[in-house]
Amino acid sequence: MEFHLAQLFVSWPHKSADLHLLAAIAGFMLNNVKKITATFKSRAAKMLELETPAAQPVPHPRRLSPEASRLAALEAARLLLIETGPQSVTLKAVSMRIGRTHANLLHHFGSASGLQRDLAEYLTQAICVTIADAVARTQGGEMPPRQLADLIFDSFDKEGAGALASWMLLSGNEDALNPIVDTIHKLVDEIADEGHENTQLHELTMELVLLALGDSLLGGPLSQSLGLPREAGRDIAGRRLEQSLAEWQERIAAIRST
Repeated sequence: MEFHLAQLFVSWPHKSADLHLLAAIAGFMLNNVKKITATFKSRAAKMLELETPAAQPVPHPRRLSPEASRLAALEAARLLLIETGPQSVTLKAVSMRIGRTHANLLHHFGSASGLQRDLAEYLTQAICVTIADAVARTQGGEMPPRQLADLIFDSFDKEGAGALASWMLLSGNEDALNPIVDTIHKLVDEIADEGHENTQLHELTMELVLLALGDSLLGGPLSQSLGLPREAGRDIAGRRLEQSLAEWQERIAAIRST
């Protein structure tokens, strides 16, 4: 700016009065340029202060009881299972998810296989509670059998139980399936009219569990290959439950009539 003004002074062809006028104009421009620049800098600094958030302190993990810490880890593992599959359920991933140390999780589960075993039991217990309630509602006429079938299939598919079971088998962690089998067995005995002696319900349970497990793993490609709708497995299970419900209602009616 000053360089161009100096050149203008040298090359200006008019009288000294004109030069004085030009100098006054130039001085006014320079003074105002400085003021405007200072104003812009001040406003820019204020805008940056408003837009830049203050640094927030990193919260420390809340101190939990051993059982609460274990349950938090299992819930984090369940979410990892649903979001990214059973291969992501590791001690490191879970510890990062809940803000705990690797050593803390080792204390609770012992190893990655121990974590998967406890996760399988945790999932199965939650699923069985839900299914027990759904069975009671179905028997009472509040829930159609097809909806109960969806609930069972979703447990193995959307909730990841089928993928987890398969992953544990492929990893050689077969013992981790024992809690699943035992919990399902306990559920069947609880809802059966004759307890463990009700072999019909045991057979129905085995049929539905294997059907739901297979559907979670191969239902998509198999139904497509056979030219069947994707819901074919659920439809089959729904019809089987309708048949079983009708037989149960007949037995109840016969008992009440005697």
